[in-house]
Amino acid sequence: MVLRSRAGTYTFADFLELVQEDQKADLIDGVIHRASPENVEHNALIVWLTRIVGGHAEARELGEVYVNKVAYRLSDRTAPEPDLSFVATGRAHIARHGYMDGPPDLAIEVVSPESVRRDYEDKRERYTAGGVQEYWILDPDERRATILCREDDRFVEIRSDGEFESRVLPGLRLDTRSFWRRPLPPALPILQELLAR
Repeated sequence: MVLRSRAGTYTFADFLELVQEDQKADLIDGVIHRASPENVEHNALIVWLTRIVGGHAEARELGEVYVNKVAYRLSDRTAPEPDLSFVATGRAHIARHGYMDGPPDLAIEVVSPESVRRDYEDKRERYTAGGVQEYWILDPDERRATILCREDDRFVEIRSDGEFESRVLPGLRLDTRSFWRRPLPPALPILQELLAR
């Protein structure tokens, strides 16, 4: 569902007022995009990644991982809520009551049929302009993982099929092909192997 204001565009203050804490939505260029309910595979992938990415970040004391419904204020008219995000310890100061005042270091979006353009185009542009360091676009329907890393003022694709290592989470090495396995491989052995390195 998309909300457009009659008098122009919504501001970040409007977004905080209109979107309830239990709702997932994005404010992109003054337009509020409310998310449809997640499908089971989408949710399973987010939970699985949360176990691995969150466990790795916690064990290495790298920072905090957040799941859904955390808005990152990039401007007065743009505040996306990534499916999964990471903020490094040195940037914990961006946390405010109810939102983050600045970009995550890592944003992960799992593409759904209603979010294709928003994830591949709109958010990519906003995350580039907003200073996100790494952006993963995970597309279960296409079985494609687009891994983007910041180089200077733009994103460069570093991997879309196979093994890659995160630049913002040192030591986090994953094989994108495992994202599409059904059932997903057990998260604990993957995390244990990462932490043993």
